[in-house]
Amino acid sequence: MARNVPLGNPQLRIFRPNWFMRLVRPGPPEDTRMTKYDVKNYLEKIYNVPVGVVRTRIQYGSNKKRNHLNQRVKQPDYKVAYVQLAQGQTFTFPDLFPEKDKKVTEGSVEEMQEKFMEDEKQRQRLDPRRGGVTEWFGL
Repeated sequence: MARNVPLGNPQLRIFRPNWFMRLVRPGPPEDTRMTKYDVKNYLEKIYNVPVGVVRTRIQYGSNKKRNHLNQRVKQPDYKVAYVQLAQGQTFTFPDLFPEKDKKVTEGSVEEMQEKFMEDEKQRQRLDPRRGGVTEWFGL
């Protein structure tokens, strides 16, 4: 008995993740409902980052603030994931905004900003004849 086999190549399926993730420097973390296995698979399959260990924890939101009616306001809870790379692997954050070679042209905005900043620094310098006493403290 022959099976009914479709002709040609099989249908290619693309599975998109249900979550989005950003690699961020230490700071206020993002909210994620992913498990540690989801995080590991996501980083390995999508970003090709070799993951060694993933540790997660729940950060509880603050409950100390009060609104204008003196009612407690609770900040939302969020999950934090700490990812340790595989042995011998390193990761560097990409330089998204590299410094461009600044060529200051005559009459440009950059030149005017630089001149303004130099004038401000000169104006804020203390007068050596006053002995370190500020200008507003005078008779």
